[in-house]
Amino acid sequence: MKIHRLILIFNIFINSGFCQSAENRIDSLMNAYYLPELPGAVISISQNNKTIFEKGYGKANLTTGRIISTDENFNIGSLTKQFTAFAVLDLYDKGKLSLNDPIGKFFKLPHPLSSIRISQLLNHSSGIPDHYSYTDTNKVKHATDKDVLAALQHADSLYFLSGTHYRYSNTAYCLLGMLIEKISGHSYEDYLQKNIFKPLGIQDAIVFKINRPISKRVMAYELSKDGKFREADAGQSIFFSTEADGGIYISMNNYMKWCRAIESGKFSRTHMIRRAWETQTFVDSLHGLWYGNGWFIQEIRSYPKLVYHTGFNGGFRTVVFMIPALDYYISIFSNRSDIDLEELVRQVNYLLSIPDNSFIKSGPLESFIHSWPKFAPCKETRLFSTSSGRNLNAKDMVLN
Repeated sequence: MKIHRLILIFNIFINSGFCQSAENRIDSLMNAYYLPELPGAVISISQNNKTIFEKGYGKANLTTGRIISTDENFNIGSLTKQFTAFAVLDLYDKGKLSLNDPIGKFFKLPHPLSSIRISQLLNHSSGIPDHYSYTDTNKVKHATDKDVLAALQHADSLYFLSGTHYRYSNTAYCLLGMLIEKISGHSYEDYLQKNIFKPLGIQDAIVFKINRPISKRVMAYELSKDGKFREADAGQSIFFSTEADGGIYISMNNYMKWCRAIESGKFSRTHMIRRAWETQTFVDSLHGLWYGNGWFIQEIRSYPKLVYHTGFNGGFRTVVFMIPALDYYISIFSNRSDIDLEELVRQVNYLLSIPDNSFIKSGPLESFIHSWPKFAPCKETRLFSTSSGRNLNAKDMVLN
């Protein structure tokens, strides 16, 4: 009954009209975080399959001075995983694979990695070791998914018995991207274009490849100790270039086409999204947090289900947050690394009276999901260094 009351209250608020004062408060909030002359962000909020607020802030490129708009292409980091998971489930739905298949059926991998099931790669219960630890960073300038597979040939153990614990893994999703290619006979990007982007009318979305131009490309930045923003993009990060774990560039306008399609249930293969949103791997009892297939799911009694994910790659930060029962979703893409997007989402939800319960209220989700004490993403503190002496960014870090 409590959930139904929350839905009723929220619908009364929205149906009474998205008032100008609420719009102004959100705009003021975003302006407080993102100044016009600095790297910025784009935000989009939708309800009942209708955009109720959408706007860009700050600069897409500090060198050219181009401003951010809703059709600028951001790297979305780990939000890429929801597309990778969908593609794998699409192949499963077409009878091309079984989720119980061991990955060793498709790739030569040392024991015990070869026995990991596809489902365990999808839901972060594989225990597969991070490829960062096995990559020769003196020989690899821009790592690809194939470099990930090559690095794993040197691994001889798992973090834990597959299927028994949760541990977030970019490595797992790189393998899933190559699995998509091997089974379909198409490149990872071509499969997404044919089966997701084109059917949804998404144009200009692209998967990052070295030296390939990207139209309306947003550049990413990090705030240095001297108070200046410095580029933190593909050129500064060895593992920025892996594809299926975080390689997609897409505009907010196009990403919202995806969100509307999967949230509304109007996508022709929406049943696979519902499967992706099913709880698979238990993460934390205190917050009722699970991982599905490419998505985090929070289920707490008397509150509607929350579905969300974050992304980070170089200086890019992204977040998407959904409440399917309320037909509500919000996404923020940012090209600077120093803003807590999860806290920003929480503040927007507060302004809109969204019943998000304990979502990220205990701390930033980005650190929340990457700091579990055991068999989970520990804080990434030891950096790789390269022959040029560069410090690498979030995806370049290995676990101590």
